[in-house]
Amino acid sequence: MTVLDELHVRNLALIEEAWLEFSPGMTVLTGETGAGKTALLGALKLLLGDRADSGAVRAGQAEALVEGRFTTRGDELLVRRRVSADGRSRCTLDGEMATVGALGERVGTLVDLHGQHDHQALLVVANHAGYLDRHAGEPVARARAAYRAARDAYKQAQETADELARRLSAAASEADTLRFVVDDIARVDPKPGEDEDIEARLPALSHAEQLAEAANDALQLLRGEGAAADRLALARAALGKVEGVDSSLDDLRARVEELGTLCDDVSLELRSYRDSVECDPDGLDALQQRLGELHGIARKYGPRLADVIDARAAAEKTLADFDAGDELLARAEAARAEREQDLRDAAATLDELRRAAAPYFVAELADAVSDLAMQGSRFEIAQTELAFENWAADGPSRIEFLFAPAQDHPARALSRIASGGELSRVMLALKSVLGEADTVQTLVFDEIDAGVGGATAHAVGRRLAELATTHQVIVVTHLAQVAAFADKQLVVRKEVEDATTVTTVEQVDGARRLEEIARMLAGNDSAVSVAHAQELLDAASSAASSLPA
Repeated sequence: MTVLDELHVRNLALIEEAWLEFSPGMTVLTGETGAGKTALLGALKLLLGDRADSGAVRAGQAEALVEGRFTTRGDELLVRRRVSADGRSRCTLDGEMATVGALGERVGTLVDLHGQHDHQALLVVANHAGYLDRHAGEPVARARAAYRAARDAYKQAQETADELARRLSAAASEADTLRFVVDDIARVDPKPGEDEDIEARLPALSHAEQLAEAANDALQLLRGEGAAADRLALARAALGKVEGVDSSLDDLRARVEELGTLCDDVSLELRSYRDSVECDPDGLDALQQRLGELHGIARKYGPRLADVIDARAAAEKTLADFDAGDELLARAEAARAEREQDLRDAAATLDELRRAAAPYFVAELADAVSDLAMQGSRFEIAQTELAFENWAADGPSRIEFLFAPAQDHPARALSRIASGGELSRVMLALKSVLGEADTVQTLVFDEIDAGVGGATAHAVGRRLAELATTHQVIVVTHLAQVAAFADKQLVVRKEVEDATTVTTVEQVDGARRLEEIARMLAGNDSAVSVAHAQELLDAASSAASSLPA
């Protein structure tokens, strides 16, 4: 459960500085009209992401400050908002800078404020289906989950069919072009690396005659009569005559012998090379022509030959998909139709369960408002089926809570209820019925006591106390009957200090609280008023003790 533990306000309207600590149960703010309760609610709204008004900064001050501390299962969230006199606003969440939008998203969802048309989740029609489903319990929760799963599956099948149809349509429009690409490349039929292989072979074929002649000339110079080989042999023989006389000369003779061996080896290779050279003008022309074809196809679909081969494969695959497209599309459409039927079945189940649950919900709401000075009023739940293409994640129908203040009045949307007090009591009834199904745990009620008193005021207080067993409830009230049910009472007072009017907030307990209840009852703390106040507190305590824990 998330609760607002503390609110700190400084230099806002008439508030110089105020610290408010709230009960996890029910806290009431009481005080004379104009004391500053509205300013405190305005401070809370600033924490919830409301627009800042520079006119709210206390006269003569540079800025107003509002801070709040929320707790969720031991974890704290610290929220701070500063509003300067020139209208600029600065926000932080747990010490980190944040935008006003982020403030609204993070904190605005933690508090439901009733009495004004601000921060009221129940006035958002999109939330109504969720409230009805939570009240209806597990069967509807399972049906809603099944509907959402069926809707997701249908959307996936629809996207698959649409994408396939788009691809086939695109392929149909360019099929002729793709077939030309395949045929054009197939005519040349390039092989991976073929151009590089030809380019490596061409120089030798282009200069075959010159290469053979050069090899032969070199061979003659090495092995011809009186050529290098013979001269090396003579040199080796001349040095052999003095072999063993001088080791240095012996080394030179050995090197000459190595040269002779090397000359023999080279001569053999030159002869082999010369004999292997082919002068084939026709073969040369064929290779040059083939290379020209490869370069030509690469210019069209390359720039590399590998790109050409990839382009052919891609075109062939697209054409294959297109050729099999009718069958693939038929299968995709069949899957989509099957998922649609599943979705329609799940939607029908969800709608049926909601229709069955609605009367019980409405009956409980009627009971809840019957003792809140709203006799004769009634609720209705409008369940309007949407067009299939408009089915949302919440269901196939639009669920909306409607309210009629009297039997002869037509039921209207909650947002059209005119009276702030009436609207607050309707919300109290709704919140009471929803109980723990309501995900917003901190509820603030303002003007809930407008136009009521006596037994009705006592009933309102009891309802608020009952709601406080599952929620944190903060109430701004002028009624002692409501204040008597509170776990904590904060009194807002307007005082004059040094010719300056300021608003202060004080928690009252014991005798001080008894005096405040007496003042709220009779405007004074006479013995009679105090006695009446004590009776009221005792009655509230007795009524609260009978509430469910």
